[in-house]
Amino acid sequence: MKLHKLKASDSHGCYVVESPVTEDDILLMAKQLASKRLRKGRILSGPKEVFSHLQALLADCPHEVFALLMVDSKHRVIAFTELFRGTLDAASVYPREVVKTALEHNAAAVILVHNHPSGDPQPSQADITLTRKLKEALSLVDIRTLDHIVVGHEGCVSLAEQGQL
Repeated sequence: MKLHKLKASDSHGCYVVESPVTEDDILLMAKQLASKRLRKGRILSGPKEVFSHLQALLADCPHEVFALLMVDSKHRVIAFTELFRGTLDAASVYPREVVKTALEHNAAAVILVHNHPSGDPQPSQADITLTRKLKEALSLVDIRTLDHIVVGHEGCVSLAEQGQL
């Protein structure tokens, strides 16, 4: 049996694997690459720019995950941090912990992120209510809420683009 190299490339480089690669290996590599793309220093210009990275990181999670993408005043990534894990259809999110994490990273602004394990990225009324509550809590310490992105298998939805912020 002849083994072939797996070679994938993009504008950032070329990735070569010479051993047999499973589907799980490929998914893991995609998550690692997506995580790398959300590392410190990257400038974010809009929601669509991060959709594919967030989808690679969160779309296949069997439980709900709430994360925070923190940026400086020029919208450069400071950190992407998973804050809460929940169940199949809910995660408990504590505003105090969200504010504390943003302050610890000296964030000027945040993008709230969570997934819907059902696959449907449409925000629920609970998502909209939570967004408003977190935006209010963060604004008390002068941290702007730029967006809340909901991730699903079917894509991502930006609450900012829907006028919910």
